[in-house]
Amino acid sequence: MRIALDAMGGDHAPEPNVHGAIAALDLLPEISVCLVGDRPRLETLLSEAAYSGDRITVHAAEGFIEMHEKPVEALRKKPKCSLAVCWQMMAGKEVDAVVSAGNTGAVVAAGLRTRLFLKGVKRPGIAVTLPTLKGKSVLIDVGANPQARSEHLYQYAVMGSIYAKSIFKIDSPRIGLINIGSEDGKGNELYRETHQLLTSSDLKDQYVGNVEGRGLYAGEADVLICEGFVGNVVLKTSEGIADFLMKSISEAIMPALDADRDKVMEAFKGLGKRFQYHGTGGAPLLGIDGICIICHGSSSADAITNALRAATNYEHQHVNERITAALVRD
Repeated sequence: MRIALDAMGGDHAPEPNVHGAIAALDLLPEISVCLVGDRPRLETLLSEAAYSGDRITVHAAEGFIEMHEKPVEALRKKPKCSLAVCWQMMAGKEVDAVVSAGNTGAVVAAGLRTRLFLKGVKRPGIAVTLPTLKGKSVLIDVGANPQARSEHLYQYAVMGSIYAKSIFKIDSPRIGLINIGSEDGKGNELYRETHQLLTSSDLKDQYVGNVEGRGLYAGEADVLICEGFVGNVVLKTSEGIADFLMKSISEAIMPALDADRDKVMEAFKGLGKRFQYHGTGGAPLLGIDGICIICHGSSSADAITNALRAATNYEHQHVNERITAALVRD
């Protein structure tokens, strides 16, 4: 499997990207990685890491998109930047996947510009994994499509269900629509239309109805769908609350401990891992003809390694083939 890694994307790039790619080679013998970016700098890092194999190559690019830049404007000004080159390589079938910890909006915008969609897909959506009291759930979309229509949300339900089946091995994922109330008729026109569409669709037996915000982490559904504006707010709020709670609880409890301090600290670390992005590596952009894994901007080398692992797992589970089969059938 050939993967293009946006080596210049991320808050601390390119060092963690290069080190993460090298570490992945031992764990994933089937992959080769193309580091896309500043060739002299990347070759220096590879040399410093004493890497001399042929499974990592370097592809030159001109500049990169910074986190604060406006995606569309930046892509127009930098048509040969590292992120754009990654997508061009996948569109040209030079690679099977793109992995980036760069500007999320730019990752999506570059993908939309290629029109590299699976057959039947109207708009791709970013799917993230959330921990719940009952295991895990998939939340889609968290930022790719803030102006969605009901047909887009229906497709997110289809794609999210297939992703949950393939990756989490949930036989019949329960699908919920994030809304301001659980009763029928709640929400704006978009959510009322989507509710009616899902209720009368082939997914009706899996659809559990509207799910309020407090039901997300209670595990009321295995797949949670919404448009990108709401999803992004949910995601960022969740990250902030998790960090706040871990720090607040730790500060309240640790001073009262003595002999058991180390054991409790380990317990906190284990709990914290459930809410961190490092373990999953990144979120797939579902609906792309290819594989795109979007990583957190502050991804470490371990997170990059796990993102490369996520890309291979996505391919092994034939997620795209299953999505295409379901949407073409519909």
